[in-house]
Amino acid sequence: MQYTIGIVFSFCLMIVLLFTSVEAAVYWTPGYFEKEYAKYNVTEAVSMTMDDLLNVTDQMMAYLKGNRGDLHVETTMGGIHREFFSAREIAHMKDVQGLFLGAMSIRRGCLMVMALCLIILMLLKTNWGSTFPKSVLAGSGLFFVGSAVIAGIISTDFTRYFILFHHLFFTNDFWMLDPATDMLINIVPEGFFRDTVFYIGFLYFSSVAVLLILCVILMRKWRKNGK
Repeated sequence: MQYTIGIVFSFCLMIVLLFTSVEAAVYWTPGYFEKEYAKYNVTEAVSMTMDDLLNVTDQMMAYLKGNRGDLHVETTMGGIHREFFSAREIAHMKDVQGLFLGAMSIRRGCLMVMALCLIILMLLKTNWGSTFPKSVLAGSGLFFVGSAVIAGIISTDFTRYFILFHHLFFTNDFWMLDPATDMLINIVPEGFFRDTVFYIGFLYFSSVAVLLILCVILMRKWRKNGK
């Protein structure tokens, strides 16, 4: 029973780390958007200054977190003061916000399950130097391998799986934007998404690797002490 609870804990932890890696990539990395915009010459594509573009981005990211009531953002493009997002883009971003907030809710739920698992394990007087790290290592390893396989498949044809993702998670075609009229597709081109997905993967796999190493160290220390 203790191993089962430990594996449930580790699966929830993997989900927490995954969603936290997403948040870390797009919210916690200083200058990430500016670097990507410069890489893909986005300011030229939308005829905006970097400061104005970053301001629009800040408003968009605040909206995704639910810290802004709407996505009607005014800015200057090509010397003309106008609203940045079209009605179609606003509708799509509302769907994206739903996904993001849903992911954050799942993360909170996983944290609650993890806390419950720890309480149960304490009541069962689990051996924290042996049983717990073994179960976490097993569960995390299984989740890690599954994630690595999925990441490997996606890397073979990013465009194909990028489109598949949208078909799976959106019930409409608002995500199919026209670069001639919709600015969102110009500021976050496919290359931006590819870089971001790989960066998220790097953060996630790095955090999982650190966790697995810690589990191995704890198990070796436990064995060394002869317990």
